[in-house]
Formats: sequence, C-alpha cells, structure tokens
Amino acid sequence: MELAQLKMVRAVAQTGSVAQAALQLHCVPSNITTRIKQLESELGTPLFIRAGRGLAISAAGEIFLDYCERILALVDESKRAVDANAIPRGTLRIGAVESSASGRLPPLLAQYHRRYPDVSLELVTGAWAQLLDDLQHHRLDVALVASGGKRAKLEHSVVYSERLVLIASASSAPINSAEDLAGRTLLVWPPGCPYRAALENWVKPHDFKPSIATYASWGTIIGCVSAGIGVALAPEGILARYEQANQLASYRFEALQAVDNLLFWHKDTQRHLARDAFAELLRETFG
Repeated sequence: MELAQLKMVRAVAQTGSVAQAALQLHCVPSNITTRIKQLESELGTPLFIRAGRGLAISAAGEIFLDYCERILALVDESKRAVDANAIPRGTLRIGAVESSASGRLPPLLAQYHRRYPDVSLELVTGAWAQLLDDLQHHRLDVALVASGGKRAKLEHSVVYSERLVLIASASSAPINSAEDLAGRTLLVWPPGCPYRAALENWVKPHDFKPSIATYASWGTIIGCVSAGIGVALAPEGILARYEQANQLASYRFEALQAVDNLLFWHKDTQRHLARDAFAELLRETFG
C-alpha cells in the first residue's frame, strides 16, 4: 500500500470518475485503474462499484476512504512539523455557511491573501452539519458556522456574535412586535438554520400560524423581501452585501438574541500554519 494509491482512492471518490481523478492528479487514467485494482487485490475487497458511466464508492470503500483522509492529513502535518523555517503555504480549505461567506469573510479573505500569498484558499459553502462532517473526515481544514453542537474530535471557539435584523419591504406596514407578523409570509432557510429557528421561536408563543416559504439563498430571500413577498430574519453582517438592502425596512428586537458564529477545527491536526494564521486573523478582527 502506497500514499499514491491512497491519493488515487480519494480523488476517484471525490470525482466519481477515473478520468476526472487523472486530471486532478496529473497522470493517465490507466495508471489509476491499475493501481486501484492492485490495492483492491491487496485488501481483498472492491473499493468502487460501477454506477452508470462513473464509479461509486462501495461500503468497504467508505470505511477505507476515512482512513485515507486521516493518513494523508497526518502526512501533511508531519511535513509541517519538521519544517523549522515554515511559513504559511499550500492549500487552506475553509468551509463556511453562506451568511459568513457572503457577509463577514470577503474582506478577511482579501486581507489573508495579502499577508500569505503562498497559501491557496479554497472556500466551500454549505449547511453547518455537512461542513462539520467534512471537517471530521479531513475534507476541510477549518469551518466557520452559525451554531453547531459538539462533534467527536472537533474543537471550536466563538469568533463573533451576529445581531439579527428583521427585514421587510419598505412599503409594507411597520412591525412593532411579533403579533404584526400575523398574515405575513416568513421567508426562511431550510430546517436546521439557527436564523430560521430564532424567527420561528419568536413567533411561536403567539396565537397565529405563519405561512412559511423556504429558500436556500440569502440573495433570493432578500430579493423576495424587497419585492414585498414576505419578511425574513437576517444576520446584520450580510445586509450591506446586497443592493436590495436599501429598499428594506429593518427592525431590531431585544427578544431576537444574537447568534454565535463558531470556528471549528480537527483536534487531531495539531499544527497547520495556514489554518492557525487564519484563526489568528479572525481573533485580530473580532477580538
């Protein structure tokens, strides 16, 4: 078993295709096919199964892939650990929920790139549960999420607290309390979003059942609110990123408490200069 074979397994699992994996690894497809067959023979079990024109990972392959990710992560860490003159370089894979990726992160990523030009940044957006799962399996180096419970082998710290703003079309009737949302449509993210939960919990004690419309995009939600379709609860940091924000009326209520945004990392990865520099920049910015 060789590291090159582990990288091939990871690449095929990620792309679902030997041809695409070959492009990613800069080698010929026949080499990948041969090396994976040799590995499967050594392990005594198939790692992939045919799925249409591509390949899907087998049940045994899923188990083996987890070990591949962990071994390759340890190899990278060992190289960093013995480099006495190490500076942040290589690739930093950042996962972030869209509110952070669209709101707070863009100027920070620009600053990071100016400080550490030898680091190639990869930003992945998604739901917090998926991001933390990717981090657990070493598919990400760090994840910035709003909310998120304890996860095995993950550590976290609070980066900042995001104030919540209720937004509505500027032409709609003013909102003075939760009761004023009766008869209005709430535009929210899918279940699991902490901003959705905060809005639903605010409305829940009152004697009406709101209409719910679900969208998985802040741009869509803010655009629909500005068009008068309904109201939404948004993190304050994201509003300035959208042109429609100046067409909105915004409301702040003490009962709508701020949501902590958390930085997660894998505690098995003790030294990662690019990740640690990113964490330090977040601390400098948000205190």
